[in-house]
Amino acid sequence: MSDEAATRPPATESETETLAAEDLSGHVETEQRATPLELFFDLVFVFAFTQVTGLMSENPTWEGLGQGLLVLAAVWWAWGGYAWLTNALHRDDWLARLGLFSAMAAMLIAALAVPQTFGDDAVIFGLAYFAVRAIHIAVYAYGAEEEDVTGAILNLAPGLLAAPVLLIVAGLLDGGAQAALWIVALLIDYGTPYVRDMSGFRVSAGHFAERFGLIVIIALGESIVAIGTGLEGDALTGGVVVAALAGISVAIAQWWTYFDVVAIVAEGKLVAAEGIERTRLARDSWGVMHGLLIAGIILTALGVKKTLGDVDEPLKTVPAVALCGGVALYLFGHVAIRWRSVHSLNRQRVFAGLVALALIPFAAEVDALAALITIAALMVALASYEALHFRRRRSELRAAHA
Repeated sequence: MSDEAATRPPATESETETLAAEDLSGHVETEQRATPLELFFDLVFVFAFTQVTGLMSENPTWEGLGQGLLVLAAVWWAWGGYAWLTNALHRDDWLARLGLFSAMAAMLIAALAVPQTFGDDAVIFGLAYFAVRAIHIAVYAYGAEEEDVTGAILNLAPGLLAAPVLLIVAGLLDGGAQAALWIVALLIDYGTPYVRDMSGFRVSAGHFAERFGLIVIIALGESIVAIGTGLEGDALTGGVVVAALAGISVAIAQWWTYFDVVAIVAEGKLVAAEGIERTRLARDSWGVMHGLLIAGIILTALGVKKTLGDVDEPLKTVPAVALCGGVALYLFGHVAIRWRSVHSLNRQRVFAGLVALALIPFAAEVDALAALITIAALMVALASYEALHFRRRRSELRAAHA
């Protein structure tokens, strides 16, 4: 980074979109696109996300919430690893495909074990997760086109394999010791790319952005599934219909707030970055901070599901936290991505996130339907405000991306 760039003040909101548009129009590179095999591979993670929501729904306590978030963190990091893998995979032979299919099978077993990850199936989850990770490293090393990339993944291998080993050990424990070992394992898993050399990795920016956009859509699909599963055979009353419409409104607003501008700006900055800076940006903004978006969506889905289960009763504390806190986490994830990408603060999303958090006590007191309608109104108001207030700059940015 030049001295001028290092001393440049953070961009204002009006400058952010202009900078992004310049990045989008000024960088041209040949990009790979997501393949049918990648989309097929993601299906096991669709099931895993559903299982995580089910885990928290069946145990709507602080313990259940914590366990669900720990499992989600592991599932997300596993998916992220394969997003990096397919981004660098330059082989489409039978061996590479067999590796990915084997990983799908292992991830399916891990997903099946999710409801009892902290119970009877704890060791099974750990063993399956270890298989997912070991296959990931093996296929990465086999399929990489450049020796630097092979060396880079092998450099991370000790830490990436240590984490699932600890999860296997955690499966032999219970209570606080089990949770503590899970936390240590995840810290090692997430921390390894920060303490080891990442310079050998290469990132195809357009493909990378597309893959993460698709997984956001998959997570949003869980919100829609939650609307249906939340009914649990109950009658389709007027209140349920209104709740369903409010739930889909939240999902639409979450889609809009990501894909309308954020995804475009983030991709533009990733395309503009080069070398190790692109790798670090991919690791931070996409690998870690997109995980906040996914967690926010899944938590919101949990809140929607519980609302549909009994629209005329107040949400219990944890589902209320999931509904309002999930929306807040989703918005704060956007704020983090923007700050990491363009070093500017999205004030309206910070404000909306704080409002969502402030609504938690309200959501625990009023009927669940009223809480969901209020959250839907907040998200729709935010999306509408941004679309109208920044319409000119938004149009320029989208035109540059077209």
